[in-house]
Amino acid sequence: MKLFYGWRISFAGAALQFLHSALLVQAFGAYVAMLSEEKGWSKTALSGAAALQSIEGALLGPVLGWLVDRFGPRAMVQVGVVLLALGYFALSAVGSLGDFYGAVLVIAVGASLCGYFPFSVALVHWFERRRARALSLMSLGLAAGGLAVPLVGWVMQNHGWQRMALYSGAVLLVLGLPLARIIRRNPAEIGETMDGLPPAPPPEPTLGGTLPAPARSFTAGEALRTRAFWLLGLGHGFALLVVTAVNVHAISHMKEGLGYTLPQASLVIMLMTMAQACGVLLGAAMGDRWNKRHVAAGCMLAHALGLLMLTWAVHPVMLGAFAVLHGVAWGLRGPFMQALRADYFGLQAIGMILGLSAIIISLGQVAGPLIAGAFADVTGNYRAGFTLLALVAGSGSVLFLLARKPR
Repeated sequence: MKLFYGWRISFAGAALQFLHSALLVQAFGAYVAMLSEEKGWSKTALSGAAALQSIEGALLGPVLGWLVDRFGPRAMVQVGVVLLALGYFALSAVGSLGDFYGAVLVIAVGASLCGYFPFSVALVHWFERRRARALSLMSLGLAAGGLAVPLVGWVMQNHGWQRMALYSGAVLLVLGLPLARIIRRNPAEIGETMDGLPPAPPPEPTLGGTLPAPARSFTAGEALRTRAFWLLGLGHGFALLVVTAVNVHAISHMKEGLGYTLPQASLVIMLMTMAQACGVLLGAAMGDRWNKRHVAAGCMLAHALGLLMLTWAVHPVMLGAFAVLHGVAWGLRGPFMQALRADYFGLQAIGMILGLSAIIISLGQVAGPLIAGAFADVTGNYRAGFTLLALVAGSGSVLFLLARKPR
């Protein structure tokens, strides 16, 4: 039996997400810890580089949405892979904070062009009945990337962060470009149909002799005028307060505040990403049968409780609880965000709608690392900043409960 091509795109996206996660998302905290120690740069300054990635994503979001709606995702992903590799080559040679910011900016642009966004737009055009499942399987790569964190930490510890950055650029070029060529814009491009199913029969007339109204599809302007667009965006942003703060500062907190070594802290991150993978698989198995809005609300509470466990950990069991709660919540909730927007607003302008949503989401991406880093610089530890972020994220569950489908 021939494998539906949409699944090939999902698997290619998962492989690129694995590289992105292993070499950037999960590894960035290790770069922060080593650069802070070696260069003496402040946590706030290093957090600014993470914020720069989010600001870039917000500014490029609508442009990316327009580009992918107009020209398709394939060429954009290929350019992104090349830029991402060049960014890592530049990172391997930085000598000043300005150099570091420049390299991170190139990495951020490349990651936006070849990351979660273009694959998400492609997959919502390839799947309808199995949309949450396809997005969850792609996200499995993001979770699985954390399994490489101990290896990344070992390479940094024994060969230096510069060589790790150089290796990362080479791996991306060798593996990323072939993966980028798999992506296609929609099923019609290669003569297939959505979900790989036969075309639906024409609708039967109602008793009155009229045809049922077609499914509603919003323009970007119409979506902006709904309450659901803003509630979903704010709820998503509140979740990323925790996600980005953990990615940037969790290793530093465990190393400096809790007394663990870099390899030990990396093992906690590996456990977290294993839990994230379990959350993704759970979403893939059951996502299209559950109320995605209610699941997202529950995940927000898990994010908050997990971060509090990390913040006030006095025993390794508490770190394990953090890893499981935060990881499962991240893996389960993440793919539902794009699936919810496609379910709510249709596919007519989904690229632009996702791009505009990125502006709101970026508020959480920017604020999370900056708040945690600033509190750490002022108080000498991450407790106050992490606690504040946990409470805000927990309150975000209400936003998802209120974000009902537009009528």
